[in-house]
Amino acid sequence: MLQRNKNKKWMGFLLVLLLILGSTTTTFRQFTDFPAEIRLFQGQFQKLHLSMPVSATASISNPDVIQVNGSAQRHVPVDLHQPVSLFSHTSGKALLTLKLFGTLPIKKVNVSVYPEVKVIPGGQSIGVKLKSSGVLVVGHHLVDADRDSKSPAEQADIRAGDYLVRMNGKVIHEVVDVVKAVEEAGKNKKPLEIILIRDGKEKQVSVTPAYDKKERVYRLGIYIRDSAAGVGTLTFYDPKRHVYGALGHVISDIDTGQPILVGSGKIVQSNVTSIQKGESGEPGEKRAIFFQEEKVLGNITKNTPFGIFGKMKGDTAQKLQAEPIPVALAEQVKQGPAKILTVVEGQKVEAFDIQILHVLRQKFPATKGLIIKVTDPRLLDKTGGIVQGMSGSPIIQDGKLVGAVTHVSVNTLRQILRILVKSRIYCTTAHSNSQRLGPS
Repeated sequence: MLQRNKNKKWMGFLLVLLLILGSTTTTFRQFTDFPAEIRLFQGQFQKLHLSMPVSATASISNPDVIQVNGSAQRHVPVDLHQPVSLFSHTSGKALLTLKLFGTLPIKKVNVSVYPEVKVIPGGQSIGVKLKSSGVLVVGHHLVDADRDSKSPAEQADIRAGDYLVRMNGKVIHEVVDVVKAVEEAGKNKKPLEIILIRDGKEKQVSVTPAYDKKERVYRLGIYIRDSAAGVGTLTFYDPKRHVYGALGHVISDIDTGQPILVGSGKIVQSNVTSIQKGESGEPGEKRAIFFQEEKVLGNITKNTPFGIFGKMKGDTAQKLQAEPIPVALAEQVKQGPAKILTVVEGQKVEAFDIQILHVLRQKFPATKGLIIKVTDPRLLDKTGGIVQGMSGSPIIQDGKLVGAVTHVSVNTLRQILRILVKSRIYCTTAHSNSQRLGPS
């Protein structure tokens, strides 16, 4: 009995030792690292390495989408000691199953094939003018300080960050609409029925305007804003869909930090007049002005965590003077040299060298997908690195668009940026009456 227990212990020890040794082999590592999902563009090749000295069968659920080793058959014999070549034929989805002896499944891979997307890279400095959908509450003030400790709006639970969208049934587009509605309700001695948006949900409140004896007007006791303006950088233009993307981050109100709900907006040309060089602890910024504001480059239809998007006029896009390049999939981005396109003087787009230091593999679209470092001596001499206003500058690697500058992080040695592959950076002001496009 004692001898049997000793034998079991030795067998267990040997089994654990074999598992440890096996896990260090190249074959084991390749087997565990073998992808469960592959994404390809139409017409793209990819090789899979398993290095197992056995033969198997590769079964394809949809051979019209993906072909193995150049064969259009549904079942293809393969030698797993050699790389298995995949060729994406048409867009769609397919399941690749590797089977030993044609029956025993050892690996399953979901393959998605997408149409190739080509865009014209940007880099141009642009001016952004955005009007909100409704009017944003950015703060409160007392109307009658002698009598009340809270403004009428505060008493009615109207908060900073709320969007006022309707008053007494009338749609609110801009600040002047609120002024008119408040004055009318005050003179009629009736409360205002307000529909507001808070955290994406509608809420109805009732508030009675108070009379400001000093100014002789009726007030709710709120500070409001209906627009934002600033400068940033164009990221890309899609010549097939006539759409553009820019900034790489959401436009937020400077006081509340709330993303601005898009009512309408436009982008125009911007001219960089000077650069405040970044230093240790200070990111620096572009100083720029709107240029030929009457010539609208495009509209703004979406304000998202990944930037602003809209339609761009065809004749305007023809002046971008660049050839379309492919958009890279996230898994195609790698550590190593790359370039950014941006403007540091006037309207001239230039390419500058950078180094991609880290690639964060994401299961879902998210911001801050890469960390990069500026290595170009010209850019370092001119700006000290990345400065405010460069948000949206496209990142090019191996002839493909891989992301855009979005965040700037400053340390005591040099500036390191946080960027996307499909989000937020401070943007410089466009002129003296504009606000920054981003959080403060």
